[in-house]
Amino acid sequence: MGNLTMSDQKVSVEMQKDANGLEKVVLKEPRGASAQVYLFGGHVTSWKNDRGEDVKIWPHSFEFRLRVVLAPGGDLTLISRIRNTDSKPFTFTFAYHTYFSVSDISEVPVEGLETLDYLDNLQNKERFTEQGDAITFESEVDRIYLSTPTKIAIIDHEKKRTFVLKKDGLADAVVWNPWERKAKAMVDFGDDEYKHMLCIEAAAVEKPITLKPGEEWKGRQELSAVPSSYFSGQLDPQKVLQG
Repeated sequence: MGNLTMSDQKVSVEMQKDANGLEKVVLKEPRGASAQVYLFGGHVTSWKNDRGEDVKIWPHSFEFRLRVVLAPGGDLTLISRIRNTDSKPFTFTFAYHTYFSVSDISEVPVEGLETLDYLDNLQNKERFTEQGDAITFESEVDRIYLSTPTKIAIIDHEKKRTFVLKKDGLADAVVWNPWERKAKAMVDFGDDEYKHMLCIEAAAVEKPITLKPGEEWKGRQELSAVPSSYFSGQLDPQKVLQG
């Protein structure tokens, strides 16, 4: 147990473990406000004001439904619905935080985002236009591609496999890989794991979604893996994107 002085109030800080052995920090201030933060991922699981009201989510009433469908062939579909059950409009952004396992990030191109504008989070969200025929990775990448197509292909030549991401209701696509320096700085990320992962997120970021009372928004993402062969040339990325 420790004390942290904030605004002339002493906030107690206590380390605890939950039933599964995960460590969390519990903060309590004298007037009754409290918060719980898990060390794994830095997740806030409870945040209450001095009236005991839970405020870890922004103060609007809403309904969120997620449907997960795993098809016999292995395709995975996620369908999200958000309905405004409040008396006032609210605005939000959305993204499916999808990690793909790849053989070697430096050898995995992404098709479908070429010639598009993107916001570079590594340069204060400055706007650029993609110049290459496909996106390839040689260093850290953290971008938001804008007005993207409904299909994106992640081509893994070594594994002879292509991931196809199909989306609806989500105009943007986040592309992220932390690369070596940031991977080593992340406590829940292996030093070399950046070499074998790629994050592509179907998202609605540039133009946030606004729902009036009673309105509903729907977003959809479908993931599939199709066989491909670098040596035989069986894969035509354009056919993947068009078909």
